Amino acid sequence: MEILEPLSGDAFAPETTYLNTSGCGLLPRRAVDAIARLAAENAAGTREGAGGFDALAAARASFARLVGVGADRVALGSSVSVHVALIAHSLPAGAEVLAPEGEFSSVVQPFAVRGDLKMRYVPLESLAEEVRPGTALVAFSSVQSVDGRVADLAAVRAAAAAHGARTLLDASQSAGWLPLDAGAYDYTVTAGFKFLTCPRGTSFLTVTEEAQEGLAALHSGWFAAEDLSDNYGPVRALAGTARRYDEPASFLSYHAAAESLAGLEAVGVDAVHAHDLALAGRLRAGLAELGHGVVAPDSAIVAVPGLGGKQPELLRIEPDEVGVGGGTASSSSRHRREAVHSRRRMLRLPPEGSQPCIEAIVRRGAAQTPLLCRSCRQPG
Repeated sequence: MEILEPLSGDAFAPETTYLNTSGCGLLPRRAVDAIARLAAENAAGTREGAGGFDALAAARASFARLVGVGADRVALGSSVSVHVALIAHSLPAGAEVLAPEGEFSSVVQPFAVRGDLKMRYVPLESLAEEVRPGTALVAFSSVQSVDGRVADLAAVRAAAAAHGARTLLDASQSAGWLPLDAGAYDYTVTAGFKFLTCPRGTSFLTVTEEAQEGLAALHSGWFAAEDLSDNYGPVRALAGTARRYDEPASFLSYHAAAESLAGLEAVGVDAVHAHDLALAGRLRAGLAELGHGVVAPDSAIVAVPGLGGKQPELLRIEPDEVGVGGGTASSSSRHRREAVHSRRRMLRLPPEGSQPCIEAIVRRGAAQTPLLCRSCRQPG
């Protein structure tokens, strides 16, 4: 199997087999170094210690290129739920929000907490056909956090367009491995700390120019001003771009994010996509040999029903049995979910490449515990 050499070698430095990118991606060395440099400058009291706006601009532009929009359509933030709350506030009372059953809470809670919106939940598989003339917004994830299922993105977009509904896509579990045209949706929200390998405290909102017309900049501060020297009293004019929706940035996080995203750009999402799916396919094949079914056959996230309680056994795996340290995983009571991200050092795989490690994991699973993977919650 082809190895993605630009991010191999010393790009990542895990001390264990790491298959938990869907929970939290590893930071590459270049991102860790960026944090250390800025922290040292801050401690030393140098002028650069507070952080620079150039890093914010670099992260914004890099993310924009990765998702196929202009940098002027990207807002920076700290969490998906804050971005979603901004959108939730823009809806009129009584508006219908359509979402998949079991959607991640950050995507639906900001709408539900209002109390005056009509929330309607349907199975993911029938999301497109459930859009109707009264639907104001379809809010959904491209890849379900709970089990890795991939939504029929084209069908949902077509249905929303046919009925005049806006679309909000959460790309947190897909951005970085699944190609995305963010401009095809009114809004997208993305957590940076998963497959984008950014630190926590980074998130991205994209807004089309049309959608921006009805979206108030509720948490705007001085950085939302068109003129950044206009920072006393109410700003005279908001930025004409999506920067008006920026949250106050964590400079440590975004200095690292600029490095992480540049590294991902160097490899390319298409290459990551092909490699991730190949790794996940090998794992699914091994699971099938052991008699285990999986939920999503076309995802980088592998979910297996009924194995959610296996984490303690997985953490007891001996290093010499898989060529690496014990596996990093988390657990809940129902499924096991694993995110097999593509980089060799990210998985800390042996020199032969990725496939031998996956095979060793499956063999070990047959002996004591069915699977080395990351857990997920219901529904299937």
